Amino acid sequence: MYKTVILNWMDCQFSLLLLDLEEYYFEQHTSWWIAALILFTPCRKIRGSLKVCSKSIIFEPEDHVEPILKVCFCALYTFLFHLEVSSKTEDVVQTLLQLHRASCLDKLGDQTAMFKMHIIQYFGVLSFQNVSEIPHMECEAEMVTPLVTNPGHVCITDQSLYFQPLNGYPEQVVRIELHRVKQIYKRRHGLRPLGLEVFCTENDFCSDIYLKFYKTSDRNDLYYYIATFLENHMVEHTAESYMLQWQRGHLSNYQYLLHLNNLADRSGNDLSQYPVFPWIIADYNSTELDMMNPATFRDLSKPVGALNKERLERLLSRYRDMPDPRFMYGSHYSSPGYVLFYLVRVAPEHMLCLQNGRYDNADRMFNSIGETWKNCLEGATDFKELIPDFYGNDPSFLLNCLSLDLGKRQGGSSVQDVVLPPWAADASDFLQKSQKALESQYVSEHLHEWIDLVFGFKQKGSEAVAAHNVFHPLTYEGGIDCDSIEDPNEKIAMLIQILEFGQTPTQLFTTPHPQRITPRFQSISRTPSVNTPLNELSPGNTSTSEDSSFEDLTEETRRLAWNNIAKLKLMSTHKIHKEAVTGIAVTRTASSVFTTSQDSTLKMFSRESNGLQRSMSFSNMALSSCLMLPEDKAVVCSSWDNNVYFYSIPFGRRQDTLMGHDDAISKMCWKDNQLYTASWDSTVKVWQCDSADIANNKRCQFQLLAEFEHEAGVNTINLNPAGTLLVSGTKDGTVTIWDTSSSVQLHQVHCHSGKIHDVAFSPDSRHILSVGEDSCLKVIDVQTGMMISSVQADEEQRCFCWDGNTVLSGGQSGHLQVLDLLSNKVTTRIPGHSGAVTAMWMNEQCSTVITGGEDKQIIFWKLDC
Repeated sequence: MYKTVILNWMDCQFSLLLLDLEEYYFEQHTSWWIAALILFTPCRKIRGSLKVCSKSIIFEPEDHVEPILKVCFCALYTFLFHLEVSSKTEDVVQTLLQLHRASCLDKLGDQTAMFKMHIIQYFGVLSFQNVSEIPHMECEAEMVTPLVTNPGHVCITDQSLYFQPLNGYPEQVVRIELHRVKQIYKRRHGLRPLGLEVFCTENDFCSDIYLKFYKTSDRNDLYYYIATFLENHMVEHTAESYMLQWQRGHLSNYQYLLHLNNLADRSGNDLSQYPVFPWIIADYNSTELDMMNPATFRDLSKPVGALNKERLERLLSRYRDMPDPRFMYGSHYSSPGYVLFYLVRVAPEHMLCLQNGRYDNADRMFNSIGETWKNCLEGATDFKELIPDFYGNDPSFLLNCLSLDLGKRQGGSSVQDVVLPPWAADASDFLQKSQKALESQYVSEHLHEWIDLVFGFKQKGSEAVAAHNVFHPLTYEGGIDCDSIEDPNEKIAMLIQILEFGQTPTQLFTTPHPQRITPRFQSISRTPSVNTPLNELSPGNTSTSEDSSFEDLTEETRRLAWNNIAKLKLMSTHKIHKEAVTGIAVTRTASSVFTTSQDSTLKMFSRESNGLQRSMSFSNMALSSCLMLPEDKAVVCSSWDNNVYFYSIPFGRRQDTLMGHDDAISKMCWKDNQLYTASWDSTVKVWQCDSADIANNKRCQFQLLAEFEHEAGVNTINLNPAGTLLVSGTKDGTVTIWDTSSSVQLHQVHCHSGKIHDVAFSPDSRHILSVGEDSCLKVIDVQTGMMISSVQADEEQRCFCWDGNTVLSGGQSGHLQVLDLLSNKVTTRIPGHSGAVTAMWMNEQCSTVITGGEDKQIIFWKLDC
């Protein structure tokens, strides 16, 4: 007899959730099911709709009191005797028999080819919204929704993206206007690079459409066409650019985690790769939630499976005795079962689909948040994390608003709303406090540790083993190649296992994730942060000025200036050198400007008389840089003749000479009577010289304190504001960070393909920006040495000033440009020099800028607010 499946959905209506994996719904026909209530009794005819699918047929009665019938093809011939079809019966039967033969083919590829023959004849003529639209490409694809993929036809034009489902279900055509698209992401589906997701809304995990293609090349062609169309309307962010925004407080913890999930192929449309969020709160017993108590929070440096020491010891014991490939956890932290465990009250039909038409045992349901947390800590096989809904604004997933019959627990109580912790007044209050916890000081200080486990360098390999973070090999990308499996049954079984067992996110970071820059109030960390030598960089450890109100006013002035930096106006231009300008130094009162040049002269320009006052020559070789010593008593100049020259301003003459290197000196820095000199002889040297002696016109006793060795000539250096760190940039494109107190190298990053022109710390010392002859701007995290952002400029940038978010740089063409690092976009270009901009100076209030160029000129700029 034929196989009958009675499906007890909430609404008793047809849904694609009734189909098996890799099964497709083709078409429907009005029909009557001939049923007999009792054997040898008169038959009755039930009117309904016959759904023709690739592996079965489904009869949906018009009267929803009657059950839906699903019949697999093995019982097809018997079933047809009980069916009347309104259209030409022989055509329908012929179609069914062809599909039956296709489903029995040995090779899945042959079956797919047969399906495609039927797909073609069902597609109607796609009507464009606008008759002027020009088609670009067409191909077959499937639309992905939770637990369902629906085949159809994709067409993209110069205005819109169209998807026409094979079966016209749930609508005839899905259309997305390209100008509305905010983000597009390449996706892996079933661990294969076949997916593409399109968002018309930012900061959300529910996209407008998720397509799965049959060929990676089709997916890539469509992606690049949309990306090219949107290059002026949409910013393509990287994990590093989002990291920079998060670090500097421009993204909340919630937004940052959503972006990382998106970049790591997690999607609200794919339950096997649903966005994963961490358990944050560990206290589900107190009546009040103390956000200032570290014990309130979960240890984010450990995976869920390692939070309980006793359970971890048992798991490690099993792990040591396991043959390769070994794993610590047999279940994953994110899978369709876990997602629907949380969402059963709002998506019961999906849970019924996953559980073969039944809910789980009532005692195993999502009954209590506290009980669920306890089971994650103590259960032998429960290591699940949370989903973004726990930090959202819709509490319906915690409430049985649909009055579902979810069963009764052993104590006799029925499963209703989720039991909340004592500190939550109601479901909305629970979400609000969860949001507050996610954005708390403690979580902000430690979230990077959890990111290392889930998206970062502790996700796989030896670091994962050391962090007790090893899952089943099948959950990792590259763990299995489904395309290499020829047996169709084995392939389907493997695909089911991949989709249902859980998938580890795509790895986004391969080096330690930097910590967030937290506000200036007391830390509540359990333990000191890693890389303790850099802790002094924390704004919280910055010494407070006696006149804090003045400091706050100055900081506000700077912030306002940088917000308006694009309004920089050219005030005056002066040609005072015979060759390119190489350095600019200004007195504290800004009354005098000193410049060096490749013409080997030091010039003194008076702002009061608006003219040249002095001209000094120290050698017959180029001067490469200059700096002003404290109290405006002397100017220091470096030269290509390997020497440093000290010029006394009050006495108007060369005061001293330091012969310190074996090759040209390229750049200098000064801090607390210490002079740092960089040279093309591959060294940076630190000299002790008393500025008081220089101010009093005495000869200095130069003492060599330290020497930093490099593998290539050093082209530029910079000190952080505290003078505790030095950064150097070399001719071979390497940035090196040094601890000045110990002369120890902290990080070395090869980030440019050519010479580095300029490097500088951000005002808070957290980041370094470098520009090079490869036309790239690179941002490096000081604490970890990670390169967190790379921007390709349209021309070589030679020098710059920046506030950590916005860059004012001078380019090869002579123009200034304003670059927003948070969006990786050039926002303004300002015409200036007729040759490359080679030197730049900005005052403390960031309201005045002076630039020098290859056109032998200096230009004065003023901020026009």
